[in-house]
Amino acid sequence: MQSPTDLGPDPYILVLTGAGLLIALVAWLPLALQRLPLSLPIVCIALGAAIFSLPWVTLHPLPMNYPEITERFSEFVVIIALMGAGLKLDRLFSFRKWAITWRLIAITMPLSIAAITLLAGWLIGVPWAIALLLAAALAPTDPVLAADVQVGPPQSGQEDEVRFGLTSEAGLNDGFAFPFVHLAIALAAASATGEPWLTEWLTYNVLWEIGAGIAAGYVIGRAFGWLTFNAPARTKLAKTGDGLIALSATFVSYGLTELIHCYGFLAVFVTALTFRNAHRDHDFQLEMHELTEQIERIAMMVLLLAFGGALVSGLLAPLSGADVVLALVILLILRPVTGLIGLIGHDANGTERLTLAFFGIRGVGSIYYLAYGLNHMGGVEGADRLWSIVGLIILMSILMHGITVTPVMRLLDRRRARSEQELGA
Repeated sequence: MQSPTDLGPDPYILVLTGAGLLIALVAWLPLALQRLPLSLPIVCIALGAAIFSLPWVTLHPLPMNYPEITERFSEFVVIIALMGAGLKLDRLFSFRKWAITWRLIAITMPLSIAAITLLAGWLIGVPWAIALLLAAALAPTDPVLAADVQVGPPQSGQEDEVRFGLTSEAGLNDGFAFPFVHLAIALAAASATGEPWLTEWLTYNVLWEIGAGIAAGYVIGRAFGWLTFNAPARTKLAKTGDGLIALSATFVSYGLTELIHCYGFLAVFVTALTFRNAHRDHDFQLEMHELTEQIERIAMMVLLLAFGGALVSGLLAPLSGADVVLALVILLILRPVTGLIGLIGHDANGTERLTLAFFGIRGVGSIYYLAYGLNHMGGVEGADRLWSIVGLIILMSILMHGITVTPVMRLLDRRRARSEQELGA
């Protein structure tokens, strides 16, 4: 307890108080925002900007000042979100039933990466390896900030084609974007040393890391599924009623797959899908999902508070007019156009296609990939500018998608309900 004679507040007490208020907001804000054209991330950024604008707050949480913390904390938030996304998908995995996912992963994302690379190299004049890193960071749909357009909890019935498509895309594209991050790193190294890179990139970064990531995620998911639901009655983990098992599966899956040098993001999502498939209708699935969602929301709010602080600390200061044009084109033209191209021939109405193409939300995954790439390239000239571009795109995405998501999803739900009534009649 603090002595009355002490001058000034104890930082430890302030942290405890702030943590308590943050957890209260985690529980309350989603309820308060249900009927408003606002999203939780918008409120978190505004709070962060307000807090870090206070005269006695001297910390400036700029990502370039804390590169390792930025990489590791954003990594933590993403893997928790990937486990939550996999656990809440009700649709059984099959290549036919997941056709919309393959379109968004195999067509939309590579087209986005190619288009952003060309545009960044031409419009803002960065080296091609850096342009590719920027594209790989900005192409994937974020699994963390897309909660409002994702499916509902397990067995809730909130899994229409749009919500499923955006959830499954966010779950898989983080893993499939990683080879392009490694390609950017390899190209940057090759430009300095002249060493060959193509064979190693194809065999190791593409074939091994993707293949081993999927296989390891499946094996770990099967193991946790058996221990949780199928082990002898007295020892199966579902008896505990403790959703922390999902957190354990997340860390084990990510840790073991990273130890064998394959894509942990991909492995965690595959583990979650396999874990869910072990006993799809068990009530314990909901308990695991609820726990991962709560941890994800707390971690996301902490990160976005820091992001708001970075904005008022000068994150966007290095921006030029060309950078702003690039951000607008990526969000308003490239993602919608490549999304619509990927959905050509898919069995969905026009409104659903436009929604799938539009809601390519950028967020925490982009922060991680840029931090990872810059940390592994080392000493990249103009890194502050890259952070400002990514920061601007994340901010614009959160504002644009956060304001529109509630009315758009309500419109889709009304049209779907009306169509079902007409079919029933």
